[in-house]
Amino acid sequence: LQLQASGGGLVQPGGSLRLSCAASGVSNRWPIAWFRQAPGKEREGVSYISFSGGGTYYARSVNGRFTISRDNAKNMVYLQTNSLKPEDTAVYYCAAAQRRLLTSLWALSDEYDYWGQGTLVTVSS
Repeated sequence: LQLQASGGGLVQPGGSLRLSCAASGVSNRWPIAWFRQAPGKEREGVSYISFSGGGTYYARSVNGRFTISRDNAKNMVYLQTNSLKPEDTAVYYCAAAQRRLLTSLWALSDEYDYWGQGTLVTVSS
């Protein structure tokens, strides 16, 4: 069971990045979320997608700028990040849960069973 995040990098404010999460060995029926952790801050939930892709949730700080999607045939989950701001700078992680989650719990890291290694996003001019 392995999750591998990629696609991070250095981008100027206002720019975009597409983060990818390869979910090998993870059931495509599992919900997956993106979290991020900035230096000196706690890990926070960024976005969540249900196993079908029909349910998506976003942190208030990224709503309208980020879009989560998944391709179950390829075992991939994506996070399109647009209009990036310096405060979006963080290591981004993807995580999978082995069961359906209550929607009110999607942003709690303890609800997830498997984690990728993270990819660094730096937003700076």
